[in-house]
Amino acid sequence: MHSELNLLPQPQQATFTGGTLSLEQGGRIALNVPRPAVLLFSARQLQAALETATGDSWSIAGGATGQVMLCLDNAIARAQGYRLTVSGEGLVIAAHDLAGLFYGVQTLQQLLKTEGPTLPQLVIDDWPDFPTRGVMHDISRGKESTMETLYALIDRLASWKVNQFQLYTEHTFAYQKHEDVWRHASPLTAEEIRALDAYCRERHIELVPNQNSFGHMERWFEHPQYLHLAEVESEFTAPWGVPHLPSTLSPAVPDTLPFVDSLYTELLPNFSSKLFNIGCDETFELGLGRSKSLVEERGRGRVYLDFFLEVCQLAQAHGRTVQFWPDIINQHPELIPELPKDIIALEWNYEAGYDFLGKTAPYAAAGIPFYVCPSTSAMRTILGRTDNCLANLREAAQQGLQNGAIGYLNTNWGDTWGWRRCLPVSYLGFAYGAALSWACAENRDLDLPLALDSFVFQDSAAIMGKLVYDLGNAYQETGVIQNVASLLYSLHIYSLDNLRERASLLFHAGESQKTLFDDDLLRANLHASLELIADAISPIERSRMDLPDAELIRREYKHLALLAQHGARRGLLQLSDPSVTRRSMRAELAAIEAEFPLLWLARSRPGGMVDSQRQLAEMRLLYESAKS
Repeated sequence: MHSELNLLPQPQQATFTGGTLSLEQGGRIALNVPRPAVLLFSARQLQAALETATGDSWSIAGGATGQVMLCLDNAIARAQGYRLTVSGEGLVIAAHDLAGLFYGVQTLQQLLKTEGPTLPQLVIDDWPDFPTRGVMHDISRGKESTMETLYALIDRLASWKVNQFQLYTEHTFAYQKHEDVWRHASPLTAEEIRALDAYCRERHIELVPNQNSFGHMERWFEHPQYLHLAEVESEFTAPWGVPHLPSTLSPAVPDTLPFVDSLYTELLPNFSSKLFNIGCDETFELGLGRSKSLVEERGRGRVYLDFFLEVCQLAQAHGRTVQFWPDIINQHPELIPELPKDIIALEWNYEAGYDFLGKTAPYAAAGIPFYVCPSTSAMRTILGRTDNCLANLREAAQQGLQNGAIGYLNTNWGDTWGWRRCLPVSYLGFAYGAALSWACAENRDLDLPLALDSFVFQDSAAIMGKLVYDLGNAYQETGVIQNVASLLYSLHIYSLDNLRERASLLFHAGESQKTLFDDDLLRANLHASLELIADAISPIERSRMDLPDAELIRREYKHLALLAQHGARRGLLQLSDPSVTRRSMRAELAAIEAEFPLLWLARSRPGGMVDSQRQLAEMRLLYESAKS
């Protein structure tokens, strides 16, 4: 890491050459390319940054004469790469391609923000480790972001050199023939997708369609007219031992493929990308119902693969390159060599310590391109899981590069048990993932609180970076480490008795389960969690965020801190701790419920809010059993 520079991401190479360049006065930005118009968006971004830094006006013109020049240079060998030179004569960004020029401009904007109009003379040579650096944002399991929220998120991601964006959808696209499925979901329309696609393209981001096409069809099967396509028509026992609603399309039903193709026919023309994520993960009940005889005859893996290949052919007939989640195929590694060589496997896992190296090795050996897909670790939490997030993101990058991954897709999942958190909780993971996927070695030890203050929260008081980082580690203070969740969230959903019954499924083994079963130890840890959260959130009013939504972020984090503390107090209530009463919990929950919809609607559409409010209200049942 280049400790002298405060950038996100840190560049691959930076050499200081001595002296400074003063840009105190306005000047000209020269676009030295055959068709200057193609650089207009990047040039206008730079123009705004220069005018803010200098307090003077800057013009844009074609040609090679200007204090600042943007040009293409064949000597920059790597795709998306650039060289930024600050010298006594002026400032030059030379790049391999237009994307490289855009990324050079992002770096220069950050330099101007942190250094002002007097820049150190230096040479930055920079290029990405991963050709594709993506973010997948879930809009199906709870919150569906407004267009304004999506535009703002895309701007952030682009400034950190992310170049792919996916919106995970199950039922939240407004299919014309399927209004019953999305009527209460506030879906994205075709017109909105087209506008979003254009917005992304301008920022060198590829908007990739994402429609689950095999499993995770619960929202469709809630409606009787689709149930004939399901593998089973009633609840089944999930692999983790609890009832689960029908969720998987049946390969044995002749109407299934025409149904899938009808979705593709309507969805895909709205995207300029030739990639398409068809999902096809977690087909839990395959072989338990309509395809049972097929599975008995041919095996579950073979039935899965045959149907998967047919779905791939549908997508390819629409001119798309398939991406898919390979968790089911991973259970049948002997079938991996039969996969087409022109699809992309998206190897996913969200826990620190996952073996991305071993899991991707069969795809590398078979010549099948793949991405590594970690996550922001925000799913089923309130405040995130900072340490798990950083380790998961870092390990995915390091091991993905070692095995030749062509992409890095950072996932941000919703919550099927009720979405509690607010979008800023995911910013830490978005930022660190973007940095690692650009230059892993140089960003592995990134000063993340500093980067968050500078390029996420724009907090000149240097409070928010540490605050967000520390709150995201409150999950560890409980002493109970959960799989893809935090105890502070789970205590909103389950009673302690229920958590203990399911401990072997929900929690990591060893000390974690020991703490859960030891009342005195758990009580002490829950009190410690309350203290950590109170200490971490206390300086938030002293933050000085230069953001339009600064006050909203303060409200969100104070609300989230209260939600997390409420989870800890629910545990203490069940441990008969004298610091908590049912009366006080009812009053606290009432305050939470009053703020909840206001914060929801500040960034998200109404769809999904009623479900989450209902799940929040169900918490009151624990407090109504006595008058105390």
